[in-house]
Parts: sequence; structure tokens; C-alpha cells
Amino acid sequence: MSETASTRATRKTPDRPLVTAPDLLSSLAPLLAEWVPRQRWFAGKGRLITGFSLVSATELLSCTAEGTAPGILQLLVRAQQPVPPSRAAVAGDCYQLLLGVHPALPPRLAPAAIGRPAGGPLRGRTVYDALLDNRLCGLLLERLRMPGRIGALRFGREPGAGPPSGLPARPVTAEQSNSSIVYGDAYILKIFRRIAPGINPDLELPRALTAARCARVPAPVAWLETEAAEEGGEPTTLGVLQQYLPGSSDGWRLALDALAARADFTGPARALGHATAEVHTALAQTLPTTELHGPQLAAVAARMTARLEATARAVPVLQPYRDRLRASFDALAGVGRDGRGWAAQRIHGDLHLGQTLRSPGAGRWSLIDFEGEPARPLAERRRLQPALRDVAAMLRSFDYAARSGPAGGDPWSLEWARHTRDAYCLGYAEAGGLDPRSAPALMRAYETDKAVYEVLYEARHRPDWLPVPMAAVRRLAAGD
Repeated sequence: MSETASTRATRKTPDRPLVTAPDLLSSLAPLLAEWVPRQRWFAGKGRLITGFSLVSATELLSCTAEGTAPGILQLLVRAQQPVPPSRAAVAGDCYQLLLGVHPALPPRLAPAAIGRPAGGPLRGRTVYDALLDNRLCGLLLERLRMPGRIGALRFGREPGAGPPSGLPARPVTAEQSNSSIVYGDAYILKIFRRIAPGINPDLELPRALTAARCARVPAPVAWLETEAAEEGGEPTTLGVLQQYLPGSSDGWRLALDALAARADFTGPARALGHATAEVHTALAQTLPTTELHGPQLAAVAARMTARLEATARAVPVLQPYRDRLRASFDALAGVGRDGRGWAAQRIHGDLHLGQTLRSPGAGRWSLIDFEGEPARPLAERRRLQPALRDVAAMLRSFDYAARSGPAGGDPWSLEWARHTRDAYCLGYAEAGGLDPRSAPALMRAYETDKAVYEVLYEARHRPDWLPVPMAAVRRLAAGD
């Protein structure tokens, strides 16, 4: 009996000759140099790619078999780009690519095409983005249902939590810093694109919260990773399959809808404050915590100041406000010198309205996407930090909505933001979190740091949005 594609995708297999072929990457490099910079998840925009180096390659489904069936090739590659002299030792960002390989690409997949290698083991075949092919996405799910390894990859699964077979796959086409696939309105698979060694918080924290019986986070059920590079080290997370919340609306869209209708949003904001405090409490009870005192708070303030200086050099419009913004960070360091300490724990790390979902009917809030700010190093994203950093980030998100919605920051919208921010803080305090209004130095420093981050992000990626964080810069610099 002939072997089916599903069987070939899920059985354990050793590395095939294609994986170690020395001319594999050299034959793909010209195609990747054109395709990779156009992807939303590519972090090196504006800098020339001078080449690629291969970290690993694994065939999930044979790419050179006879016949018309497609193959799947998983690659980890480093993009070689010019870097400033201060970063001369940096090897380059590592990216995960999932490539489909087809003898003759069907017309329906033409938008996914990357190109046809002129040589190497894939010569004469079309290489394309596998995550835009529903069939190959379905085969990925089949593989995640079976713990084990293929080549350099390892598939893990929570006991008894495997998804059923045969769920239809639907790639999420919205621009993201990663790639996602929805399976039958029951599960969602996030494939991480920019890869750093170690456990990704978007697997680590939801697993901890699920173990703590915190119902505010969709539970992870399976994951894809590479094994640790050295004995005693951590594996590197490549993808996470989680429960999907069908019918839910993200907080950003709900806030914009409320602004467009000139509707009050304090009730949902207060409930969201409750949800945030519940997540923080569960994380503090489940994972390590610490206390930040004078030297540690001074180090936090120093990192904030360094980010401010670097951003002011990159975005000159920030320079007139630099000294007054730095005063917020100096005040944070002063809190430490006065002998007061702050509790620190694992946090979300990139909390905003777009990272929240509200269920239909009861309107229950959930928090998603615990990866943290992808542009920051993984070690920094896993660092223990005051929980109020998440709160400050959410306050910035309410301000963003008010200034970017249909009203564009008119007096009514700004008053909406003020009341909504207050309601969120009230809900957070009611659910057992520290009242953010009792920590003005900490809140001002973290909100200022977030606004500085936003200035750099918008200047690089969405210049038309730069006035939004710059309005916050002016407000914070004025001490409002």
C-alpha cells in the first residue's frame, strides 16, 4: 500500500540528504534575499542583506520525492547585514522559514511563490511560503498531534490535550510580527519568525498560568522547538498551538468602535483592569519573584535613559524633550535611593488593547500574546519587572486609541481616554493589584519609556503615526 502524505508528515524520520546538501542554501539565497525583506516579520528593514548562513534545515515532508505532492522544508537561517561598529560581533538575526516545495505550483498558490532555484537539490521546483497553503498547514497540525522529533525539531504536547485530526486550516493574512494559522475555530498556531535561543515567554507564561488555573489565558496544547544547544540548556521555542477563542473581539477594535459611537468605555476598561490583575497575581504565585532596591532601580532607570538617548539620536524630533523626559527616569532612581523597594515578577511585557480579547455574551476578557516586545532581547523579555510596567503600557494604549480613532484626538476623545484610564486603574486595584495611582514615579517612568519606544517604532515603520506618541511625549515632558 502506498504511503499517504499525512503518514509521511507524521512519522519519525532521520535527516535526509537534502538537509545536509552544501548547495541548498546557496541555491535559495538569491530568492530569499528578494523575498525576506518584504515580509512584515523581517526586523532588518532598511539594511542590505549581504548573505545568509544556515543554522539548521529539516524536511517535514520530502521535498524531492517523485510525483506531484508538495514537500515542506523548515529552515533556521541568519540574515547577514551591515551593523554599526559597536555591534560588530553580532552574527545577525535568526529567522524561521517554512517553505513549500512543489514540482508545479497550482495557480491558487501563485501569490505564495518565492521562486525557482537555478541549481541545488531543489532545482526545477517552485519554492513558496508553506504557511499560505491550507494543505501544508493541515499537515503541520497532524505533526503537532504526535510528540517526538524529526531531524533538529522536537514536537511537544500537553498530556491529553491533543487536537482532533482533520481540522480545516485557515492562515491569518493580517500583518503580524509572526505567522498564525487557525484550525477549525478551535486552535491557533503561532509560528515565531525571529528566533532567539531559549523558551519563548508566549509558551512559558501561558503554561504557567494554565497550571495555576488562571482562566484569563488560552491554554497551550502543543509546541514546536529545537533541542538545547548544550547539556543543561533550554530548548528554543519555534511555535505554539493554543486554544482559539472564536467570536471574540480584540480590545483595540472595541475601543475604536466606542470612540466612533461616542460611547462610554469605562465599564469594559474596569473589567479589563480586573483581568490584568488576576493574571499578574497568578504569575506572582506560580513563578519566581524578587524585590528591586536602590541599585536595581538605578539600573532600570539607566536602561531607560540609554533607550531615550539612542532614540533621540535616531529620531531628531525627540531631542527638544530629552532632558525633561530624562527627569522621569531620574525620579525612579531617586525612589531607590530613598530606600523604597518594588516587587518584581514575570509580566506580559507588551500589553496593549490589541493583546486582549473580549468574549461575546458575558464580555469576559482574556490576555494573549505573551511574547513581549519582539525587538527586545529574549533575556530582557524574561526579566523580572514591576507589574505596573504592564499597566503603564495599557494606559498608553487607551491614549493611542483616543488619538488615532475617527475623532483624531479632539477634546471629547481625550476626556474619554482620561476616564477610561482611571477606570482601568480602578479595576486593577479592586482585583488585588497595587493601585497604580499610588506609585506616580514608577508609572510616569514606565509610561515615558513606552512612549519613547513608540516614537522609534513609528518613525521606522509607520511615520504617519508618529504624531500619536509625540503627543504623549509633549504631555509627559510637561509633567502632566
